[in-house]
Amino acid sequence: MDEQQPDVNKLGGAGDTPSASSKRSWLKPALGYLFAAVCLVWVFHDVDVRDVWRHVRNVNPWWVAVAILCDVLGYVCQGVRWSLLLRPVGRVSTAKSTQAIYAGLFTNEALPLKAGELVRAYLIARWLRVKLSAIVPSMLVERLLDGIWLVFGLALAMIFLPLPRNLLEAGDALGIVLVIATGMFFYVIARRSKTTIATAAVNEHRPRESKTWKPLRSMSAMVGRVAGGVQAIGLSRDTYLAFAASFVLLLLQALSFWLVMYAYGLRRSFFVGAVVFLIVHLGTALPNAPANIGSYQFFTVVGLTLFGVDKTYAAGFSVVVFILLTLPLWLLGFVALSRSGTTLLTVREEISRLYAGGDERV
Repeated sequence: MDEQQPDVNKLGGAGDTPSASSKRSWLKPALGYLFAAVCLVWVFHDVDVRDVWRHVRNVNPWWVAVAILCDVLGYVCQGVRWSLLLRPVGRVSTAKSTQAIYAGLFTNEALPLKAGELVRAYLIARWLRVKLSAIVPSMLVERLLDGIWLVFGLALAMIFLPLPRNLLEAGDALGIVLVIATGMFFYVIARRSKTTIATAAVNEHRPRESKTWKPLRSMSAMVGRVAGGVQAIGLSRDTYLAFAASFVLLLLQALSFWLVMYAYGLRRSFFVGAVVFLIVHLGTALPNAPANIGSYQFFTVVGLTLFGVDKTYAAGFSVVVFILLTLPLWLLGFVALSRSGTTLLTVREEISRLYAGGDERV
């Protein structure tokens, strides 16, 4: 679930000099791959591969099937939530929103730096025939709702389990960020005014005579549209339903993770499995290598060893859970993207064209 909004340069955005653009195009992915390599070296440097294989052979396929079902239902739940948050922009069926989510997930598996977030936004914007920036507010609110439940889960874990200091500090930092984000959310909503919104709508169609530097003017207009989108979402009934859907989403994903633990032979309580899942979820939130490879294994092993699981056992599980929960994403994501009537190359070119055309088209 997946986590931040990538900028256009991560898909090869336009508007930069060739040298600066080419430098960013290889530097950022290279850092992600380097981090992944370091994580994998740490995970496997003192692990006996024969022991790992012995554990893998004993995986129970029936529990795996249930885990995959829960994982798929979790993304359907995310589709329900996104449909609710998109209603101020337009009506999108759960099937369509889930399709866009899976297309984005497939992109994340193939490309670094969470590029799939931009892909799913592009697909919905194309289907609704609206600007790309009109979709961004719903995605920001998604992240806010996820953050609230994530902090709540970590707070419960801090009460009942002896967590390491580094994790406690990370939880505190996330809590501070969440408080600031929530405050900004309510501030934007409090400033909601029909007159202001109507005036903004009228001014949007007037010719711009401002002599402000064009990039700054474009950024200001973008922020204004995003703020207006957040205002439109507000604290409606749909927002409360989306908040409830966020809880169900994280619950299903945690259950899926724990069921793979059970299938693997790690018979720990669901609460322990949920805490390890939260650690992995938090650790892989930042953009990195495709499919979070490396970081996923690293944080899985770190989380399990906190509860006394042998590192070799944990390393084997980190590979098993990664493969079992990623393969369905590849398959369903490929189908979702292929049925969308576009390709990754087409999306990349179209987004670059939009941003090259200026603010009016974004």
